[in-house]
Amino acid sequence: MNIQFKKGVLNLCVLVLLDKQDRYGYELVQKISNQIAISEGSVYPLLRRLTKEGYFTTYLKESTEGPPRKYYKLTDTGREYLHEQLNEWKHFSQGVNTLIKEGIKND
Repeated sequence: MNIQFKKGVLNLCVLVLLDKQDRYGYELVQKISNQIAISEGSVYPLLRRLTKEGYFTTYLKESTEGPPRKYYKLTDTGREYLHEQLNEWKHFSQGVNTLIKEGIKND
């Protein structure tokens, strides 16, 4: 899949997954990579940036499988940002789908 497509939606995927429950980084990577082929290295810089921008908070939680894990929690600001992103995605994807349908009809 085109890397630019992935970069554009990775932000949204992380936000959506954190809307329902707190998750740790590797868990996010696994959930996303079950649907979209991504590298682990693409998620962690995004998590750091979104945390720095105030969309997430973090906390450590003990793990039975090794050291404590850093969990990410969506803030109220992050939830507002998620809704903005979902609206943008909806309008963007509808526009792209309309153009694709138009292009297919003309073939």
